[in-house]
Amino acid sequence: MNPAATEWRKYGALPLAAAFGYATCVLHSYSLGAFIGPLQQEFGWSRAQASAGLTISALISAAGCIPVGMLVDRVGPRRVGLIGVLAMCGAFALTGTATGQTSNWLALWALIAIGTFFVQATVWTSSVASRFETSRGLAFAITLSGASLAATLYPVLATWLIGAHGWRAAYAWLAGLWAVLVFPILFLFFRGARDRGGPQIAQRPAVSSALSGMTFAEGLRSPALYRLLMAAGLFAFTAIGVVVHFVPILKDSGASAMSAAGIASLVGIFSIVGRLGTGVLLDKFPAHLVGATAFLIPIVACVLLLVDGSSAVSQAAAAAIFGLTLGSEVDVIAYLAAKHFGLKNFGALYGVLQMALAVGTAFGPLAAGAVFDRYQSYAPFLMLTTVLTAASAVALFTLNPVRAKVEAASVY
Repeated sequence: MNPAATEWRKYGALPLAAAFGYATCVLHSYSLGAFIGPLQQEFGWSRAQASAGLTISALISAAGCIPVGMLVDRVGPRRVGLIGVLAMCGAFALTGTATGQTSNWLALWALIAIGTFFVQATVWTSSVASRFETSRGLAFAITLSGASLAATLYPVLATWLIGAHGWRAAYAWLAGLWAVLVFPILFLFFRGARDRGGPQIAQRPAVSSALSGMTFAEGLRSPALYRLLMAAGLFAFTAIGVVVHFVPILKDSGASAMSAAGIASLVGIFSIVGRLGTGVLLDKFPAHLVGATAFLIPIVACVLLLVDGSSAVSQAAAAAIFGLTLGSEVDVIAYLAAKHFGLKNFGALYGVLQMALAVGTAFGPLAAGAVFDRYQSYAPFLMLTTVLTAASAVALFTLNPVRAKVEAASVY
């Protein structure tokens, strides 16, 4: 039987379950755009102030990426993910208790950061990578489509909940609904090779070899790690900065709140297409070339918003383009990490790359908000995005191909 078909027959539910888990990781960031306006009205904050919590959360999350990656390597992703979903949803619900004081707001987001420790991409990709080898690109794509689902649902759902119940209750409603949906799915279907109680990887020699690779120290000495760090950090800084502020960008161009949220939801819809398409391409073509091409796409979207940003057609096209590229960034980084470093210490080494993604996520939305507060326009940040996404594409394009299977380096 075809090896890819065998993987999907045995473990097809795993990437789908992991997708819901990964969507939890971006609950706070992809819904923030809907809350910025109400927070400004309630507390008189600037957009940079409203975005500052995400910066604190992402920075604290960055500090936990490597330790959590090591924890996943040691105890398996299942227990980490189940605890993480409950912790994350609980912390998010508490955000509705904000008092308007900066210290209180940052403390609430620090709690969110602790929740994100245990739902970061490392948890979900580690499990999927341990079950899939031949079709790993597509399996990663489905797993990371959880963020696409989030980008589609969260802006519209949060906007509707705010209108129906107010922004404070909306935090609790959104968190509660998501926990009730996701936890049972993970409990039933989320189990990787390192988790106890399921079919063991030793039964599948082809995948057993995948649980080998570089030591953590070898990975830290690899030039590939630093190219991937550059690509991940620069892309996250710009792309996430634009996406978090996408609803305000559209509203500033004349769109109504629900119209802006509806157009912003196209980011999520098209990111599903981008992820699945990228996953197929990663299994067929050199991953660094696929990634470099995908990282150039946002330049087109930025030009559309800069030249014809008030047009609904240009707004929708920009949302679709950002969706396509957001549907590929984490997939590409995770896939290349697995290829270059192997899976023996994938959690820890991918945790290093997650730090770059987290730092970019921390400062991108803050920078976008600060640019708007300074210039009363997002145009300078869109210009910066074109430059930095091009640099991230160059970093991937110059990445050397894998010369030999890292799986042969050492055995888990």
